[in-house]
Amino acid sequence: MNASIRVTMHTYVLDCPDSRALAEFYASLLGWEVDASGAEYDWVNVLPPEGVSTSFRLAFQQVQNYTAPVWPDGPIPQQAHLDFRVSSLTEATPIALAAGATLHPVQPGENDGWTVFLDPAGHPFCLTD
Repeated sequence: MNASIRVTMHTYVLDCPDSRALAEFYASLLGWEVDASGAEYDWVNVLPPEGVSTSFRLAFQQVQNYTAPVWPDGPIPQQAHLDFRVSSLTEATPIALAAGATLHPVQPGENDGWTVFLDPAGHPFCLTD
């Protein structure tokens, strides 16, 4: 079978303890906008600013008894993470920290232009230049 689905929207969804708070973190980090129209279902989207053409968005789903992944080794492994390419890691790092990210103590790519952070819910994400 050679058929495939035609995707018109790509959404990366993160489970978290507070969907609104994590959406606000990523909106602040990326300069995107929070769309809380699904908040009554504990679901909040983060969309690129109006006028930016993309078929990608982030979404945050609030779950009870959320437990953050422990990376690189731990009882709750990371199953996925976000990577963001930036024009300057030196300029982006303080912005990420001011938005609420924390530097992860393990930095395997620090000599290769990769920095690992944790978002406020404990999900790892990377910035690279």
